[in-house]
Amino acid sequence: MGAAEPMASILVAESLRYAYRGVPAATDISFALEKGSITALIGANGAGKTTSVKMLAGALQPDGGRILYDGEDVTKLPAHEVVERGVTLVPEGRLVFPALTVRENLQIGATARRAAADFERNLERMFDLFPRLAERRDQYAGTMSGGEQQMLAIGRGLMANPRVLILDEPSLGLSPKIVAQIFALVKRLNAEGISILLVEQNVNQALAIAQYAFVLEKGRVVKSGSGAALMKDPAVREAFLGGL
Repeated sequence: MGAAEPMASILVAESLRYAYRGVPAATDISFALEKGSITALIGANGAGKTTSVKMLAGALQPDGGRILYDGEDVTKLPAHEVVERGVTLVPEGRLVFPALTVRENLQIGATARRAAADFERNLERMFDLFPRLAERRDQYAGTMSGGEQQMLAIGRGLMANPRVLILDEPSLGLSPKIVAQIFALVKRLNAEGISILLVEQNVNQALAIAQYAFVLEKGRVVKSGSGAALMKDPAVREAFLGGL
């Protein structure tokens, strides 16, 4: 039997740089998201994780470097064009529209041309994925719990029919029970064919489900490997896993 075919990269960051008002936040961000994989970005607060994913999603324009999506240079594209190509960011902090209902929030996620025709089918899929959202479809998002809002934020991102889903701190501030549900959902979405880039401070659980992982420090990638290998790496264990 021949060797397995290598996975192809669907999203590539090449030497990305970005500074906020002259203060460097990303100095050399280089990594690849393999098609069909879960890839984790880990690092301490201020390491450049959120800056990196905002550049990949078109929310920030890099000061230097290049972004490739399916081989196409998308570095200069605005966020709505990146979404049209199939890359969706679910930002840190959920950022749902509190004065809109669950259904209205999901509808906003389907404004991309690639998703508009599938709105009703995708809406039913979200209600299947998230039964709590189905129960509360007419409830205002601002009256929901943090876990329910996180489910809504992920559902809104999925309404765009993404091929790549970027999740920035999806478990932040949630109860252990909801965190377990979020990670189970990430695995399910990946099994359905969505490539996932996961930014997480819950390093233990992120590395447990990630095929690949990259460690960021002071705006650059300093270490990479499989999730399993990095979980055993002494430096990673000392920095993020309490040396256990």
